[in-house]
Amino acid sequence: MDIRDTPLRWYGDRYPNTDPAGIYQALADLDQPCFVVLTPEGIGAASGGFATAQGDGLPLLAAAQPLPPERLGSAAFRAAHGVAQPYMAGAMAGGIASAELVVSLAREGFLASFGAAGLLPETIERSLARFAAEIPGLPYAVNLIHSPSEDRLEREAVELFLRHGVRCVEASAYLDLTPHVVRYRLAGLRRDADGRVVADNRLIAKVSRTETAERFMRPAPAPLVSALLERGVITSEQAALAHHLPLADDITVEADSGGHTDRRPLPALLPSILRLRDSVQREFRYAVPVRVGVGGGLGTPVAVAAAFAMGAAYVVTGSVNQSCLESGASAKSKAMLAEAGIADCEMAPAADMFEMGVELQVLKKGTLFPMRAKRLYELYQSCDGLESIPPADRARLEQQIFRRSLEDVWQECVTYFTRRDPEQLARAQGSPKRRMALVFRWYLGMSSRWAVTGDEGRTMDYQVWCGPAMGSFNDWVTGSYLKTPGNRRVADVAHHLMRGAAFHTRLAQLRTAGVHIPATAADYRPVPLESPAHGPTVAL
Repeated sequence: MDIRDTPLRWYGDRYPNTDPAGIYQALADLDQPCFVVLTPEGIGAASGGFATAQGDGLPLLAAAQPLPPERLGSAAFRAAHGVAQPYMAGAMAGGIASAELVVSLAREGFLASFGAAGLLPETIERSLARFAAEIPGLPYAVNLIHSPSEDRLEREAVELFLRHGVRCVEASAYLDLTPHVVRYRLAGLRRDADGRVVADNRLIAKVSRTETAERFMRPAPAPLVSALLERGVITSEQAALAHHLPLADDITVEADSGGHTDRRPLPALLPSILRLRDSVQREFRYAVPVRVGVGGGLGTPVAVAAAFAMGAAYVVTGSVNQSCLESGASAKSKAMLAEAGIADCEMAPAADMFEMGVELQVLKKGTLFPMRAKRLYELYQSCDGLESIPPADRARLEQQIFRRSLEDVWQECVTYFTRRDPEQLARAQGSPKRRMALVFRWYLGMSSRWAVTGDEGRTMDYQVWCGPAMGSFNDWVTGSYLKTPGNRRVADVAHHLMRGAAFHTRLAQLRTAGVHIPATAADYRPVPLESPAHGPTVAL
């Protein structure tokens, strides 16, 4: 039977829109049901009203239920973290995910992770004090990064978080579990008045490999639990409760992201980790299953909608937030990010895991950092120490990259690590190669700092963490108010990505019903928000 002969009819207060702008307006009214009907002028769309099997109204082609963005993803994620929408701004180290960014998103009902990695304890402490004063009771997370070469930093960070009562930590770049991340989780275990096991310290683990994901999905390993108990940093009750809960509440599947990344394709990685989660759940029968979210490559509403369609409980953005006003990046870095294309990223050695050959994804447009950092790693592999670097290479290093003698750089390293982590200097004694690694890491560390401070003399050495999502975001906002970096606010970006994702999810529902929406009415475009708490005034 032809759809025109269907007995279903639509009734509403207003005649359906048949022009592209009007159809878009109806589709974008996400708080109301949407009806696509057949009018004498062709396909039309209306928000609101109702459908019935009787009467002489307009024939109904398809209908979609109200779909405000908070209905996407997992309601359990929203409840657990006290947020309005299943959206998180992930950490960017060195304070790029700044206190201002965290505060701004918390006030809008979003979760954001403070980029504590690489910051001195006193700097982190100031930000924690600010959160306590400005957003008491509102959600936020703090980043804990795996530091295989600087164990002290990870240990001191956890001690700081516990001392200040930080209730949510985003763990990233972990190659294996450490006593420190396990201690944070277990230190918050208790039984409530009804005897249920409760974890006051929530853990979100960002991973890109199934073997790492499984470690966080399972309870804390018994040997680590016993060691922590022997050290007296957890109680006997907490040790006894450890096997009742997974180590992490949430697993963020990290695809092709900026910074530390394996550049895994999301359609291949997410299904594997979802199946793994289900397998672990069948084994342990947790009262609350581990939630699985997605990060990496999410720069447009279509990408966010796709992540939810694949089963993500929540989404995590990164690169796009770095270009926003509230991020800790310099104005120059933000301008560079706003001009980035999808192909303007490259892998380069990571400062924190330099000797292991671990790489991270950075911006290559407008900077020589990727090329110079790779050259340093090549020299590290081929030379036994600073003294064995060929004279011509050493001259280029001192003149073009370091802009000072390597001995001067070493003395600066001595001053720095004497204050921050003296163990690094002890390990370098009698090891010329280790000494060379610390000198080379000086450049890798300073390059990210120059990008944050906006050092004008070091623009070509900026290390700007960035993934291809930045390019797709820039393509999407071209022609809109968000094209200009000065208009990019993290809350605006979050609202538009989520509302746009709901819009495109609605389109997908209508497509599966056999309805073709004109292309001119099927692209969510960001326009200025009416107010921080409301959706956009839609327009073409």
